Parts: sequence; structure tokens; C-alpha cells
Amino acid sequence: MGMSTTTRIEPAPVAGIVLAGGLSSRMGQDKALLRWRGSSLLEHSCALLRALGAQPVKVSGDYPGFDSVPDAVLRCGPLGGLHSVVETLADGPAWVVPVDMPLLDVTLLRQLREAGTAPCVTYSEEPVPMYLNIDGTCRSLLFEMVTGTDGPRSLRMFQRRLGGLELPLPAGAAARLVNCNTPRQWEEVAS
Repeated sequence: MGMSTTTRIEPAPVAGIVLAGGLSSRMGQDKALLRWRGSSLLEHSCALLRALGAQPVKVSGDYPGFDSVPDAVLRCGPLGGLHSVVETLADGPAWVVPVDMPLLDVTLLRQLREAGTAPCVTYSEEPVPMYLNIDGTCRSLLFEMVTGTDGPRSLRMFQRRLGGLELPLPAGAAARLVNCNTPRQWEEVAS
């Protein structure tokens, strides 16, 4: 009799994407460099993704010292940043988080991953965070939306066209999904 061997299949690594490009015009300074609990928001966002085991962790925008990807198509907002980073990654799953959401936590990100195999998973009425399946369809749609002239260039429209799944927002989660886009919002979250 031969010995039977069982092969354990390890799940594919999940990439991490931090959307940090953009002009931060409403904030008046680069949001990614704001100090949050002893580090920058950018360092905090990357650490959050690494705590989930994300690899690699890529950053949209031009940030020396980080695995960053400058926007290939300028002035397309978060969609342009996502497009640029996705072009550098292999097919597979990725968490997508904004740099300006300091109260986001691993629990909310894990729930997105556990929701199933949709092309992308978000929470109701929230374009980010997102759990995204990067494949040919995703890449083609991103390219079409950032280079085309018709229609809005928004993450929401991308998610709808991709056929994304929206989860109900867990009780108490709204406070953890607050974006800091203005000095006033930043002061409220930081206090």
C-alpha cells in the first residue's frame, strides 16, 4: 500500500492598494502625510493592510519610500489611481482602502473578503473600502473609464458596471468609515 498525501492549498495572497493620489485641495495639504497616532496616514493605511497579510501593498500617487505608482492618466481621481496600481499587479484579489479613513479596521476589511466571489464587494453607499477581484474584465473596464470621454469617472460607477456586491453596513460601522477630506473633518476625527 502506498502512502496517501494530502496537499493543502494555500489561499492566494491578497494585494493591498492604498488610494493616496490626488490634490487634497479641500484639505489644503497632502492628506497622506497628516500625523495619526505617531505615524502618517499613509504609514497607518499600509500597516493596516499588512496586518491583514496583504502582499504586496501598493500606493497610488508618488510617494518615495513606499511601493507607489504615479497616476498614468492625470486628473481622474481615485479611479485613475486604482487603474494605475492595478496595471502593476497580477490577477487576483486586492483590498482597496483610502488613505483618509483612519478609523477603518481589519474587521470591516475581513468581512468584505468573506462575502463571496463577486467582482468587487463594498458596503452600501460606500465606494471604499473595497475588496476587488483583479482580472481582465476589471482591467478593461478601468482602462475604458479613465481614457473614455463619456460618463462619470467614479469608483461607484466602476463598481456598478463591474457588477459589484454591496453589503449592508454593520451596526456601528459608519463611524469607522468616516473620510477626512477637510480640516474640520480631520479635527473631528483626530480629537
